[in-house]
Amino acid sequence: MSESVNNNAEYVKLRDLGHHAIDRLLEHLATLPVGPVYVPVPVHERQAILGQPLPVEGTDPLRIVDDIVKDVFRFPMGNNHPRFFGWVNSPASPISVIASLLAAGLNPSCAGGDHAAIYLERAVLDWIKLLLGFPRDAMALLVGGGSSANLTALAVARHVLLARAGWDFRERGMNGAPPLAVFMTEQSHSSITKAVELLGIGKSAIRYVPTGPDYRMDVKALAPMVDSWAHVGNAAAIVVANAGTVNTGSVDPINEIADLCSEKGLWLHIDGAYGAPAVLAAEMRDLFAGLERADSIAVDPHKWLYVAVDCGCVIVRDEPAMRQAFSLVPPYLKDTSGAPPWFSEYTYEQTRPFRALKLWAALRARGVDGYRADITRDLGLARRLGSQVQASTDFELVAPVTLSVVAFRYASPVLKGNVQLIDEVNALLPRAIQEQGRIFLSGTTLGGRPVLRCCFVNFRTTESDVDQILDAVRDAVPM
Repeated sequence: MSESVNNNAEYVKLRDLGHHAIDRLLEHLATLPVGPVYVPVPVHERQAILGQPLPVEGTDPLRIVDDIVKDVFRFPMGNNHPRFFGWVNSPASPISVIASLLAAGLNPSCAGGDHAAIYLERAVLDWIKLLLGFPRDAMALLVGGGSSANLTALAVARHVLLARAGWDFRERGMNGAPPLAVFMTEQSHSSITKAVELLGIGKSAIRYVPTGPDYRMDVKALAPMVDSWAHVGNAAAIVVANAGTVNTGSVDPINEIADLCSEKGLWLHIDGAYGAPAVLAAEMRDLFAGLERADSIAVDPHKWLYVAVDCGCVIVRDEPAMRQAFSLVPPYLKDTSGAPPWFSEYTYEQTRPFRALKLWAALRARGVDGYRADITRDLGLARRLGSQVQASTDFELVAPVTLSVVAFRYASPVLKGNVQLIDEVNALLPRAIQEQGRIFLSGTTLGGRPVLRCCFVNFRTTESDVDQILDAVRDAVPM
């Protein structure tokens, strides 16, 4: 460090504060494997956090860090722990944590302009397009997460489809617009339904396509549904295919769906927020065939690429259409620097954080080979648990283990096949298991019945951690 920095009081304070904060974080991370995955926040602690008075006088930053450790670190969500298997929440890779700190320190607005953060984001977006097989001239954008990515993609789809029907949505809105339909399965993420509602398309526009026993979209059922929609003079429709559902990890038959969309002139959006990175695993390439044929896709690097939250990504094949759907440049933002079009012309966000730095750093640190190995390992851990479930006498697998989600049910012979009792037990189990603290899993509903689910997107998880899951569930059974 230069002498000028050592002699600057502000820099010295920041350096000392940074060292103190990093040391506390490392102490927390180092104790994870031997501590509980999750500790519920006691009522009195909740009240203390919620009831904090507005500060009037300033507080020493070192004390603030210590208060964060005391009040927040003791009651984490748990996703940094090697035995966290809930929802689809990975730990953040260490380099993405440091890059997040550096990005916050620089604090640029990444709406656009002629500064390094903008060019670095464009570079890392080219990497993501390359990984997923999209052409370089497609438009990609980093957003908050899968929900924002799905909303953005469907907004572009709405604009394009209505324009084809001769309707200027941006000028006239949805009142009187030609009707749209959205074809999806009941396994699609709730953010798709929210997007349909928020975009004014309306939930009544959703047509649910049946799935098979593997929870994949039935394309043979989709085709007549599309024909029926078009038969009454409608042509504008979006098909949402899943590249890894949250419930079971199922992947819809993308190539077949893409064939149908191409034939009928439908917009194909793929929700790959969780599962799309699995295309890197050699054993999964055939399953993901056709991914690159989508009109748009959502993928979350803060899930299976282990990047610190928040970091989602949307890719739209038709760059001009995406710009037409969002671009609005007021006089005070006109740029004469010669820089590429601003990112804010492709989204509803104006000020945007420097999300790209942590993704760029994570991709450089692991490399494609590193990610391929980690994702393949996560897939193997899921299969390990699936095999253990199938070999047991008191659990049953309720869906194929396609990616890294294992959906299963406690069904001990002690319950004597009593479906109602089995369902009651499985509905209670997730919270009981979480409070136990040994592992963390979540629950869902399949076929109208409660089930347990474990999701493996955690580079800290070992085979030994997997081998503890079923015993932890047994010990939590409320009997």
